[in-house]
Amino acid sequence: MVERIRHEVIILGAGLAGLRAAVEISRRLGDRADIGIVSKVQLMRAHSVCAEGGTAAVLREEEGDAIDLHAWDTVKGSDFLADQDVVWRFVKTIPQEIMQLDHWGIPWTRDERGRIAQRPFGGHSYPRATLAADKTGFFEMATLYDTLQKYNRFARYDELFISDILIEDGRFAGLLGIHAPSGETVLLEGKALLIATGGGGTLYGFTTYSQTVTGDGMAMAYRAGLPLEDMEFLQFHPTGLVPSGILMTEACRGEGGYLRNAKGERFMDRYAPSKMELAPRDMVSRAEMTEILEGRGFSHPDGLDYLHLDLTHLGAERINTRLPLIREVCIKFIGVDPIEKPIPIRPVAHYSMGGVECDINGRTRVPNIWVAGEASCVSLHGANRLGSNSTGECLVWGGITGAEIAAALPSLNAIPLTDVRAQQAEGHVREIASREGGEDIYDLRRKLRATMDRRVGVYRKKDDLAQALSEIRDIRSRSKKAPVRDRSKVYNSNLFNALELENLIDLAEVTVAGALAREESRGAHARTDFPQRDDERWLKHTLAFHTAEGPRLEYKPVTINTWKPVERKY
Repeated sequence: MVERIRHEVIILGAGLAGLRAAVEISRRLGDRADIGIVSKVQLMRAHSVCAEGGTAAVLREEEGDAIDLHAWDTVKGSDFLADQDVVWRFVKTIPQEIMQLDHWGIPWTRDERGRIAQRPFGGHSYPRATLAADKTGFFEMATLYDTLQKYNRFARYDELFISDILIEDGRFAGLLGIHAPSGETVLLEGKALLIATGGGGTLYGFTTYSQTVTGDGMAMAYRAGLPLEDMEFLQFHPTGLVPSGILMTEACRGEGGYLRNAKGERFMDRYAPSKMELAPRDMVSRAEMTEILEGRGFSHPDGLDYLHLDLTHLGAERINTRLPLIREVCIKFIGVDPIEKPIPIRPVAHYSMGGVECDINGRTRVPNIWVAGEASCVSLHGANRLGSNSTGECLVWGGITGAEIAAALPSLNAIPLTDVRAQQAEGHVREIASREGGEDIYDLRRKLRATMDRRVGVYRKKDDLAQALSEIRDIRSRSKKAPVRDRSKVYNSNLFNALELENLIDLAEVTVAGALAREESRGAHARTDFPQRDDERWLKHTLAFHTAEGPRLEYKPVTINTWKPVERKY
């Protein structure tokens, strides 16, 4: 029997954006709030807790920082693909979010004068990454969850795997899910939905993402008829720990760390002489891959040739005070103490600049669905995100969407969910669960990731992208016969992984289709066969619409209200 649960608002995803929205709705509606918070993991295990380095905000105008400088840095860093009205809203709002978290009790690191501490980050003109040691995301999450506790009008649905967003007559009607501890099917119905499920970087094998981050919200929204925007722009962070891919936060370089090749050279002076290690991430990752491809890296038996992140000159006190987690991770995972030896690193899949298309308020083309955080493409980041702008985006648009939903609720009506639509969705899950024969889903998942690692990396070209698209479609065809061998109901991760594979294949196809079509190099999308940025043809956003034959691509203009595109130099 299917259990039906109803709430006024359903928040899908319990990371930073989802929690911030829940707090805002609760603050505005008080006892009238009725929120269901849905997560496929336990709430404080959302991937947002892994954010380390900081949250960018202008807090030192008296010392030379400025709101318009943060805006310019973000637009320039985006390679001019960010929507500038969105950028202005962000930089004006995020300082308020920092102070609000301070009032709610977050333990911001303090400087010697007792002020909230800030450090340099790549692409920023001023040290504005606001930090809580190197565990910023964890403390932001914990503070929001603590704040939410004083409101009694929300319910948590942890370990509830959502397989479908259900649309009736062009409106959101409900979600179909499977309760992992029991295996029972659940229908959640509501007037409004916020999608806050994060990115999809586990498309790649070498990635900083938790293995639970499989782009579920983006893929379900895509299949439900919402376009995905700018999915070809996947950020490669310059410093992934070899061989695991664990993030070595940009704070390592913000605190003064060096990047060195096998000759011991600080090679960034050849690529970004004024910014060096603190150039934007797309530039640093390309520089690293150039060093490796030209033979100036260290060889690795797994083919993960690497460079060095050198912190040894910072000294034990600074590392233990400002980068304690980094030291702990390096010692535990590779037996290297960064106080004494450099850290092996290489570019690693890290962040989706693309996501579900929405307006400046986070509202999608389905009028009772909003989206926030990495699952969205409000287009703050354009073609390349600046470090420390992502947690800020979650806070700002978590607050914005929460306020928008609270204001809209009186005018929204619950959309009746027909048994036919619910049965269709449930039937799809049953079909996957009952498959027999065919290839193992984990082999197919490894093949998908190998394709993305090999052919859709930091550098791309037509032949590789076309081959990747062919391989992805072949994997899709084979996945339709892949069996779920676990027949149990309780914690059937085999079934959930099969559903996740379906989501990853959809996102991979959209990513590669957009990359193949975009015949230029811009931000994180670097084509060796089209090495220059082409504003005349490609200063526009990609929209991918779901069809039975694959993604249909359309385009829309970039909002430019302050700065015209110029050459990026650092």
